[in-house]
Amino acid sequence: MRNASFRLGGRDDRAMKNYYHLAKPGLVYGNLIPLIGAFFLASRGNIDWTLFFAAVIGLALVMASGCVFNNYFDRDIDAVMGRTRERALVTGRISGRAALLYAWSLGVAGFLILLIFTDLLAFFAALVGFIFYVGFYTLWSKRRSAWGTVVGTVAGAMPPVVGYMAVTDRFDGGAVLLFLILVFWQLAHFFAIGLHRRDDYVAAGIPILPVRQNANITKSVMVASIIAFVAVSVLLGLLEFASSFYTIAAAVFGAAWLLFGVFGFWSKHNTVWSRRMFMVSLVVLVLLFAAMVV
Repeated sequence: MRNASFRLGGRDDRAMKNYYHLAKPGLVYGNLIPLIGAFFLASRGNIDWTLFFAAVIGLALVMASGCVFNNYFDRDIDAVMGRTRERALVTGRISGRAALLYAWSLGVAGFLILLIFTDLLAFFAALVGFIFYVGFYTLWSKRRSAWGTVVGTVAGAMPPVVGYMAVTDRFDGGAVLLFLILVFWQLAHFFAIGLHRRDDYVAAGIPILPVRQNANITKSVMVASIIAFVAVSVLLGLLEFASSFYTIAAAVFGAAWLLFGVFGFWSKHNTVWSRRMFMVSLVVLVLLFAAMVV
């Protein structure tokens, strides 16, 4: 009996891990960093912890829901991509029906938390992000256009907007700049992924920019995006939505990232450079929003 109980527990643990990873926890946690930074920025030292945890938990559940829907609708292309072919929906460890029930449950719970404990602006910002990610990106533009990534950035740029408006209960210049910071950051970040995983996207028939255009054109778009990212990041401080410490930090971090991006034109190994560019972009994002918190 003890052995049977142990084996059952092992299966339960594996099932929980499958559901956990189906919600793309890395993506969810990464998107909470801008939300937290923007929340602290807007709070200016006067933290409402109930509101904070409601915003974090509510948006985390909404993003997890969107990720499960994304996994469900993309399971055919995930089957031909090296990094995704072992996902639970592809291998059958989780059924499509169970995944949809899971996605709806996460989404309803998340939106209810945001609606009850934050405000309507934060709720609608999360809703817009969800619609863009699941509807306009996953179901429409991802498989049809090289610029589907741009459509996807709308969803990815909403977390700091949700955090900011949950505190301020208004849509102003600060919210717009936070949105733009994440739009331009994502373009450089995701095109780095596209260069690094280009063969996977070719196999899946996804027409992202690194597939449709050569490496130098992709790098040019990435560098232009970083320049725009630096400009709006610094402008957030210059317009006094953030402190002078943040402004200096944004300029330094952005300049370092831009320099690394420019070096890419001389790189003879695009896969290696793009992988490093991807990692550098993550470091820049964490440091930038940490500077907001400070």
